[in-house]
Amino acid sequence: MRWIAAEIADVVGGTVTQGDPATVIEQVTQDSREIGATPAMFVPLLADRDGHDFIAVAAAAGAAATLSSRPAADLVGLPDHMAVIEVSDTALALSELGSAGRARLEGRPVIGITGSVGKTTTKDFLAAILAVDRPTHASRESFNNEIGVPLTILNAPDDTEALVLEMGARGIGHIASLCAIGRPTVGIVTIVGTAHTSEFGSVEAVAQAKGELIEALPSASAGGVAVLDAAQPLVLHMADRTTAEVITFGPGGDVWAESIVLDDELVPTFSLACAQGRAEVVLGARGIHLVDNALAAAAAAMAVGVPLAAVVTGLAEPVLSPMRMALVRSPRGTRILNDAYNANPMSTEAALRSLAALPVAPGGRRFAVLGEMAELGDVSADEHARMGQVAADLGIHVIAVNSPDYLAGLDSSNAASTASSASTADLAAGIPEALRLLADPPVGAPIGPDDAVLVKGSRVAGLERLVDLLSA
Repeated sequence: MRWIAAEIADVVGGTVTQGDPATVIEQVTQDSREIGATPAMFVPLLADRDGHDFIAVAAAAGAAATLSSRPAADLVGLPDHMAVIEVSDTALALSELGSAGRARLEGRPVIGITGSVGKTTTKDFLAAILAVDRPTHASRESFNNEIGVPLTILNAPDDTEALVLEMGARGIGHIASLCAIGRPTVGIVTIVGTAHTSEFGSVEAVAQAKGELIEALPSASAGGVAVLDAAQPLVLHMADRTTAEVITFGPGGDVWAESIVLDDELVPTFSLACAQGRAEVVLGARGIHLVDNALAAAAAAMAVGVPLAAVVTGLAEPVLSPMRMALVRSPRGTRILNDAYNANPMSTEAALRSLAALPVAPGGRRFAVLGEMAELGDVSADEHARMGQVAADLGIHVIAVNSPDYLAGLDSSNAASTASSASTADLAAGIPEALRLLADPPVGAPIGPDDAVLVKGSRVAGLERLVDLLSA
């Protein structure tokens, strides 16, 4: 979106205290490393460090303007031509500007997506489908909080005809506040389960928070559409919290899949069935558990007028966010299933079952290198142990990185008797230890071309570093 500094100051109740009020801005970012040739405004936020300390870095990178809660005279190292928009609170100003940006998209569909699992993949599928039919802008990666949502809106091109917003939450009221900025007309809820229960306290509280998206939708007569998982009771009951039209997906839903088949690379093919007809889909992603995400995206797209043929085309060629069911081969020939972006019990079990479905040569083995599933609260130990048992039941050897609870309860009588722990008080030390255990496992020779390895953990585990080492 194209703005000028004076316009931004007016929207957020600020003042241009340095530079030209007519300065043009076509990019808004909180990260000085993203600034390039496009005229950009830097937004300093308070995180681990005060973003104001990086305004000079942003200026040196070419930023045309900055928000600031400090007087321009107190900012060191700024060129005189850099526009400084002084506000009382930069985070609040970002939200207010995002809301103003959303107003520019009035009359165009804005689709919000939330859930405990599958938000980002559903967003990627939906963005790909919509882009076949019209200019579309979507959250990048998991840009789904009070920073990412307004930035996604503000960086939408002026010709955007559909906007896709991923929405996350760490407490009751978070999604409601994001909806106040993004004002979605269509809402998708994927799965509600044991993720972030340390913050919410219970799965029911998670459902209450996720349902805030559905409550925020306009009525059916005003174009509101709620897209809900028919097989998830906590999600399906959200229909009672809205006057929007309700469309369901999955088994028993309005949009469903039949004849699902996985190939040797875990790519699903299926028949998509709905009121518009039937179509054969070759999904451009891996894992049978992603079929429901594809159905959710298809349902939302068709609700805003995308034809079924475009749905098929989009689902075949999504641009997926990184570290989600990516399959690569190491120099040794080992197949590595990289699902290291994040982890909770639902996604971990799905990834383990995907690994079990991945063919290996006769005599080949399957290893799961598992990092912590974070933010599970009181159920953490039990859920880690349950995932270890799921792996054992599937014949998968577990290497637990800094997470010995995965191995609790496993004994020599089951298939996981060879599971080993790379647990250590030093998080960084767990990566090379896991690498050593793969090179010298308790179950025979080093991993090779006949074997397959899943790498899965929450962000705190940083297991993408292990994937890099295995791939080098």
